[in-house]
Amino acid sequence: MPDNMSVAQRSWTMSQIRSKNTQPERMVRSYLHAMGFRFRLHQRSLPGAPDIVLPRFRTAIFVHGCFWHAHRNCRYATRPQSNRSYWKQKLAGNATRDKRNRKKLIAAGWRVVTVWECEMKHSSRNIQERLLRILEKGRAR
Repeated sequence: MPDNMSVAQRSWTMSQIRSKNTQPERMVRSYLHAMGFRFRLHQRSLPGAPDIVLPRFRTAIFVHGCFWHAHRNCRYATRPQSNRSYWKQKLAGNATRDKRNRKKLIAAGWRVVTVWECEMKHSSRNIQERLLRILEKGRAR
């Protein structure tokens, strides 16, 4: 199925998609801040430039969009009907890169937490409790 937009329209549309400071990411940051945690954003010195880094707890948090990171069995992770081969390769590449960065961080002694966009839509309270449990374990170390 061909794309229903011109190249210029598609380029503009894609340029409007945020990769940093997304709404789910801002929500997680807000929860952490309200719980008294301090953090760094987008540490480029770490593999994958995690969205949120808590250096004191050696914890890296990625807030992933279900579509862009190919969240398995998620209703928000659908593939576009046009240009299927491109999207299959693009989204698989994103997922592969995520796994590689996760392994590198773990090998370097970091704990890695992934928060999915769909989790934020359904139950933000569960996200807050999950983050608190993970970080409390880090305090006990």
